[in-house]
Amino acid sequence: MNKGIWKRPLHLKAFGLPGISRLDRYLFMEMALPFLFGVAAFTSLVMAIGSLFELIRYMVENGMPLMVAGRIFLLRLPQFVVLTFPMAMLLAPQFAYNRLSADSEITALKACGVSVYRMMVPVVVMSLAVTALTFAFNEQIVPSAAYEASVTLAHALNTEVPSFKKDNIYYQEFEDRKAPDGSTFRQIARILYAQRYNQGVLENLTVLDFTQDQLNQIMTAKRGTWLPKQQKWLFENGTTYGVDTANNYHDILKFDRQEINLSQRPLDLLEKSKRTPEAMTINELRDYIRLLQEAGQDTTALKVSYYQKFALPFTTIAFALVGAMLGLRPQRTTGVLGFGVSILIIFAYYVLLTLTQAWGQLGYLQPMVAAWLPFMITVAIGSGLLWRVSR
Repeated sequence: MNKGIWKRPLHLKAFGLPGISRLDRYLFMEMALPFLFGVAAFTSLVMAIGSLFELIRYMVENGMPLMVAGRIFLLRLPQFVVLTFPMAMLLAPQFAYNRLSADSEITALKACGVSVYRMMVPVVVMSLAVTALTFAFNEQIVPSAAYEASVTLAHALNTEVPSFKKDNIYYQEFEDRKAPDGSTFRQIARILYAQRYNQGVLENLTVLDFTQDQLNQIMTAKRGTWLPKQQKWLFENGTTYGVDTANNYHDILKFDRQEINLSQRPLDLLEKSKRTPEAMTINELRDYIRLLQEAGQDTTALKVSYYQKFALPFTTIAFALVGAMLGLRPQRTTGVLGFGVSILIIFAYYVLLTLTQAWGQLGYLQPMVAAWLPFMITVAIGSGLLWRVSR
């Protein structure tokens, strides 16, 4: 094999690229078809298990129309496709390097002075590109499609109409106070409770006001509606009760309509709680976590989901590293066996992911550690294999 062929740059003017080596282009082409095969194969498998059988059951048991089931299936497709990108990147370098090893091309490359680390460059570049594609899918496509799928399913089954209803709304609002020594501490300012939230309206609500360091007012109302232009709440058919230091009522006033200066945050929380973490972008989930923290609620589970939005796309890089090492090792495997090995690795990874997620939600691990631990373990295994293969 002519060593110069592999090191001479090829200028791809038609694509506007400054130039890549023939070796890189050759390895990219070898990985492209296995990657596309992996996306198609794993998507079919995951969709059949995670969605198709469920939709068929709804069609048989609930009489869901075929067109509605097809719409839900297509709306769910992006979130399942994005899950298969790391799986496909595990398969692509493994199949590519297995094929090169079977034709003794890996041996020829090493004889030409091409190291294992140099052969890993196309794998790393491709995995970074797929990682960026995964981020783009998760931010731009998956959240809206997942939410639309859940709304369509709920509407088809008549379980909860898209207007969204919720019972027993509870919200705490805190504010910063200054202690006599000048330090700052947080203290509860208001507690809001409503029996029901229905189409933007809070029903049968009660507000406890603690803004004067103790309970100083109680307000009840039949309805509470947010007025966007005035940035106030409109309470209807209500009563206010003044409370003195001895907890006695005074100045009891009834009203038909009254505008109240309260925070919009309870409404923001209710609107955001319509969506699961999977149906939110990173910014939306971060804002939701902030709102819950301000309301004094536990956000540990949501923080794990938040950090997973960063960690899971990088699984592509970890899987690509492991797949390349499996393909470059001296003991070659057949395509069927390689596919089986990939399934086992993916199964082990997602078992580990489920365990660390549960440990994070229960507080045994910090949320960031719980989200990133499977990635770090997989990279460590891939790095160990790379060290062995390169010896």
